[in-house]
Amino acid sequence: MLSILTDQIRSKQSFLCVGLDPVVEKLPVSLLSAADPMFEFCKRIIDATLPYAVAYKPNLAFFEANGSAGLASLERVIEYIPRECFAIADAKRGDIGNTAEAYARAFFERMQFNAVTLSPYMGADSIAPFLTRKGKMAIILAKTSNAGSNDFQMLELSTGRPLYLEVVAQCVSKWSPEQIMFVVGAQNAEELTQIRAIAPGYFFLIPGFGAQGGKLSDVSHILVPGEAGILANYSRQIIYASSGDDFDLKAGEKACEIAKEMAQLLADQI
Repeated sequence: MLSILTDQIRSKQSFLCVGLDPVVEKLPVSLLSAADPMFEFCKRIIDATLPYAVAYKPNLAFFEANGSAGLASLERVIEYIPRECFAIADAKRGDIGNTAEAYARAFFERMQFNAVTLSPYMGADSIAPFLTRKGKMAIILAKTSNAGSNDFQMLELSTGRPLYLEVVAQCVSKWSPEQIMFVVGAQNAEELTQIRAIAPGYFFLIPGFGAQGGKLSDVSHILVPGEAGILANYSRQIIYASSGDDFDLKAGEKACEIAKEMAQLLADQI
C-alpha cells in the first residue's frame, strides 16, 4: 500500500491528507434532512477534494458520538473512499493482547482501513498485533501538537533522550518503513528534525496545520525527495471552509490552494 501512496503523491504532486471530522452541529442545515447526514457530508467533501488529496482520515470520535448510526455512517464513508487513496482510522488505540487483536480485526478486516493511529504508551506489544496483516500500517504517536504533549513526551530519560525520541528509536529498531509511520505535530520544527534524523525513510503524519497555526513551510526541511515522506493533515480548514450549501465547493477550492503550495515544495526538492 505504501507504494500506492507514493504513486498518488507523485501523480497529484500533493501530500494532502483530509481529516473527516463531521460534527453534527456544524453540518449545513440542508444536509440534516438527508437519510445519513454524516455520510452525505463526507461524501461531498471526498468528491470535492479527490483531485488533490492522497489520503483521508476519518476521526472515529465524531462517528462514535452518534452511536450505532454514526458507526454505520463510518462504514459507508470507508466504502466510498477510493481504493487508490490511503484510508486512516484516527482511533488512537493503545491496548494489548486479544484486545489489540480485536481492534486490528475491526479496523483492517471489518472496515478495511489501510492504517490506524496508535498510542505506544503500553509498549511494543500494543503495536505488534496491528502489523500481522500484509499491507496494513500502524501510525504511532510520537510528538503531538497539543499543549499538554510536553507533560510526558518531553521527559528526559536516563539515556539522555526525551521520551518521544526513545519511542521513535525503539520503533525504528523493531519495524520497517513499510509497517509504521509516526505522528508529529507541525509546530514542532526542532522535534521534526530530530525524528527525521532517527527515521530517515519513514512517513510522518503531520497534524496541526491551519486552525492550529502550523504552516507547510515549517515542514519543508524534512521532505523526502521523490516521495515526500509526509502526509500533511488538514481538517477544519478544508471541511468547514464554508458553513453553507457551497461547503463542498469551498472545500475543493481550499484543498486546491493547499495542494498548489505542496506542489511547489515538492518541485523545490528536485
